[in-house]
Amino acid sequence: MKTVGELINSKGAEVQSISPDNSVYEAVQKMAEYGIGALLVMEGDKVIGILSERDYARKVILQNRGSKTTKVSEIMTTNVNYAEPDHSVEQCMSLMTEKRFRHLPVMDGDKVVGMLSIGDLVKEVISEQQSTIEMLEKYITA
Repeated sequence: MKTVGELINSKGAEVQSISPDNSVYEAVQKMAEYGIGALLVMEGDKVIGILSERDYARKVILQNRGSKTTKVSEIMTTNVNYAEPDHSVEQCMSLMTEKRFRHLPVMDGDKVVGMLSIGDLVKEVISEQQSTIEMLEKYITA
């Protein structure tokens, strides 16, 4: 199984972020533009939070707040879990399942080097399983 660093290298390391002072509306617009479900909230190069579609649904829509008047800093998740490049896909899936979140930044020290979604991890597991099946089929028919 690949490490998170190898997965980021094959997937791409581009990470979208937003300032805590932006409106939630701007954040949702950016997520829609890039077809993603979460943004890192950053001050300069420092990660200070993460904002997901789930945060928006629960902390804006359900609380009848205005997305154009609510700042990202008001609803972002501040306790950000992260992975390191040498972590395994299994470790990340376990963390995401246990903590019940769908997006995981990858940090190398203080530097953001990528972002993984649960979909990225599931895709990798399926790919690994498919490779194993193909190897076993070749072994059986040889």
